[in-house]
Amino acid sequence: MDPADFLDGGAVSVSDETYAVCRTDRGHPDAFATVRADGETTVVVEEGDVDAVDADAVEPGWRRLTFEMELPFELVGFLAAVATALAEVDVSVFVISSYATDHVFVGDEDLPAAVRRLEALGCEIVD
Repeated sequence: MDPADFLDGGAVSVSDETYAVCRTDRGHPDAFATVRADGETTVVVEEGDVDAVDADAVEPGWRRLTFEMELPFELVGFLAAVATALAEVDVSVFVISSYATDHVFVGDEDLPAAVRRLEALGCEIVD
């Protein structure tokens, strides 16, 4: 399987919300995502919910790009292709994968460049 086959014509939605990535010691009930690792919990919440998170570090200003397609587990290099393409236009990413798809977070100020680059890969941007 070639990642380009999934990117070309693949739908990518752009969140209306702006998110914050928070380091904390517990989950948050309204988090978009919670990741628990040894000694650290990361929650991704809408920026308006940051005050409700007992966080010791907060990185605000992230927009979510969701690949609206089911990505098979045996697909190799999909995120590498996306991250490389965005790195070529100087866009940093924060990535969360779910069972079926990937969510790529980019800085709000980098959103236009990220969208243009994904469109150049053949992605259809949907709202």
